[in-house]
Amino acid sequence: MAPDTRRRIFVNAGPIAHMSGSEVTKPLVGKQMSSEDQIYSDGMGFVVIDGYFSQIAPTEEIKTEYSGHETYDLQGRAIIPGFVDAHTHLLWSGDRSAEMRMRQQGMSYADIAAAGGGIRYTVEKTRANLDFEAIAESRIRTAISMGTTSIEVKSGYGLDTVTELRMLEAYARMKEKFADVSMHITWMGAHDVPSEMTQKEYVDSLLSNQLPAVLEQGFADSVDVFCEPGWFTIEDTVQICDAAVDGGLSVRLHVDEFVDGGGLDLAAEIGARTADHAIHSDDDARAKAAAAGTVQGFLPGTPYVLGSNHWPPAKQCVENEWPWSLASDFNPNCQSLSMPMAGSLAAHRMGVDPLEALAASTRNPATTMNNGSMVDGIIAIGAKANFNVLHSHLIESWCQTPGQSPISETYIMGKRY
Repeated sequence: MAPDTRRRIFVNAGPIAHMSGSEVTKPLVGKQMSSEDQIYSDGMGFVVIDGYFSQIAPTEEIKTEYSGHETYDLQGRAIIPGFVDAHTHLLWSGDRSAEMRMRQQGMSYADIAAAGGGIRYTVEKTRANLDFEAIAESRIRTAISMGTTSIEVKSGYGLDTVTELRMLEAYARMKEKFADVSMHITWMGAHDVPSEMTQKEYVDSLLSNQLPAVLEQGFADSVDVFCEPGWFTIEDTVQICDAAVDGGLSVRLHVDEFVDGGGLDLAAEIGARTADHAIHSDDDARAKAAAAGTVQGFLPGTPYVLGSNHWPPAKQCVENEWPWSLASDFNPNCQSLSMPMAGSLAAHRMGVDPLEALAASTRNPATTMNNGSMVDGIIAIGAKANFNVLHSHLIESWCQTPGQSPISETYIMGKRY
């Protein structure tokens, strides 16, 4: 029998963390995140047709139905959904390694920026770079090698119309090149204020020049604003997001990373899909965000590299059934595209159950990137066949090898990468 290139048959799986329980278009919360209901026991198999799961059943049932067909033996290894990294600053140039010593000498993030480092240094180097596509391709391949099958990518290190558009265009090229990878493109012109403008001048320029050009270009799916005291105010954020929403973009925000500036409260008010960092947000804002359907995006890699012991309150979110997710926050300071590393920090430093961390790295972030249909971040009939085969037969191993990858094989749309 000639091989069927449309169909792939997998048998003898170990436990499968399918993460597809309850209403799949919504994030898992509370005890749902670590429930055994999110796991198929050992011995299951599945069939993939044209890149989507078409059947999930006991191995013997699948072997009987597809007798004579070629099968792939998973040898009892655990299966998890492909990771959904919903917060990355993928494109930038320059090396800010020297900032570690500055932090160790007591300089804050704002102090380093005032001294010529930080985002503005990266902006200078990024504007001078003429080959964004090569950088983006290399980093996407790195992310895939770490088990990521869906990714959000931000601009924000250009801070002028020409460079921001070049960054978004490079992402669009990558979307074509890596057609199997689900890629969500975010315009973040409001990442910082360029040195050549005042705050008011730049906000006016974003609204009158940069955003209209971004909308005309048509590559961006979302807008993001660094809504933080010392960067963009609540009023700035409202103006920019309102105009972006009018142009058809969804909203993602950076909020309350260093202090409680009211960012999470605002994110809930304006219907942001996700409000990221949210380390210093108050409990009322967290409850308000949950009620509004705004997911709190926690980025443990950032406090880790900044030497902070102030970790995101993931356990509090579990206890209160507030939706939350994890992401890598890949950027010039946090140079990791490893979702297993983010999961390790969540488990080892934040006290999060490995299954909770897995839900926060797959299904939950996927709900912020899918437009009404849930096809990423879960293993279910009709979902994209994006999954990772672990080295281990235990699901919990996915976040317990921070010095090496726990992933044996990664499949995107049923194809091994």
